[in-house]
Amino acid sequence: MKDLIGKEPLFGKTLSELEQMVLKLEMPKYTASQIADWLYKKEVSSINAMSNISKVHRDKLQENFVFGLSDPVKEQASVDGTKKYLYRSHVGKFIEAAYIPERNRNTLCVSSQVGCKMGCLFCMTGKQGFQGQLSAGEIVNQIRSLPERHQLTNIVYMGMGEPFDNLEGVMKSLEILTSDWGMGMSPRRITVSTIGIIPAMKVFLENSKAHLAVSLHSPFEEERRKLMPIENVYALPQVLKTIREFPLGKQRRTSFEYIVFKGLNHSARHVKELARILTGIRCRINLLYFHPIPDTPLEAPTDHIMQEFKEALEAKGLTTTIRKSRGQDIYAACGMLSTRELQKKNGQ
Repeated sequence: MKDLIGKEPLFGKTLSELEQMVLKLEMPKYTASQIADWLYKKEVSSINAMSNISKVHRDKLQENFVFGLSDPVKEQASVDGTKKYLYRSHVGKFIEAAYIPERNRNTLCVSSQVGCKMGCLFCMTGKQGFQGQLSAGEIVNQIRSLPERHQLTNIVYMGMGEPFDNLEGVMKSLEILTSDWGMGMSPRRITVSTIGIIPAMKVFLENSKAHLAVSLHSPFEEERRKLMPIENVYALPQVLKTIREFPLGKQRRTSFEYIVFKGLNHSARHVKELARILTGIRCRINLLYFHPIPDTPLEAPTDHIMQEFKEALEAKGLTTTIRKSRGQDIYAACGMLSTRELQKKNGQ
């Protein structure tokens, strides 16, 4: 990925990539560690600020690279404290990150793609279609450029795009976030969500210690297929089989994201089947309110429906939480704000 003047960004490179780069530029190998330190630990925003690197080498870096940080182009604040930040991607389209402050944690929901090709019925991002992959630098930039970054406790890859459809960018970003040479964040504070792309999920489970979240939304294959076309490629039984094959240990968990749609997926039949298919998996079910989006027949549930469904699942021994709806006054449903910006840009 290059910027408008044809230079590659430094921000987003892993230590091994930096080592290859300095070798190519005929710099000492230790320069790579120095650069990584400036990129990910010290809050500088220019190559010239890397003061322990010789001016000759800094000049050489500036000839070939840009630093690679970018600020949000737009910010919206909700009455409940949620903030949504809009970024312009290298393909010229928009992506979103949502900052969600709570009493005991402050979470940033990051995007991994520009648009999405998965076509889930309930997702506004999917209606945009796929427009490009985010680089590792563009993913980590959402954290580094966050005004509230020093208050941040948790990161969830649940924004625009399917993370495991951008496996290279996501895995590199996780390496930068969690490595000692990078931002040094605990992987236990990071959750990556997927609709169930099995080959990439296996790579993640083998090579990362971050938490896994799986978009479930129905325990019945036929019903899930109508909501999520991925069911035609990677069926739910195979997804669950893969999870069972990777014992996660006491410090790591799987969560199942379950958007509740009024009159569709919260019956006694659903409760019974969820209890059956999740037997033996140490997990939590996160119930989410559906945020209505244009041109969909799906409806949001009532508070009563959510509470009744939660209690029925708990009665079956399933740890269940209801995730509060946040930021509804600022286009909180993922993809809503960026779609609005695209429409403005196109004069719609």
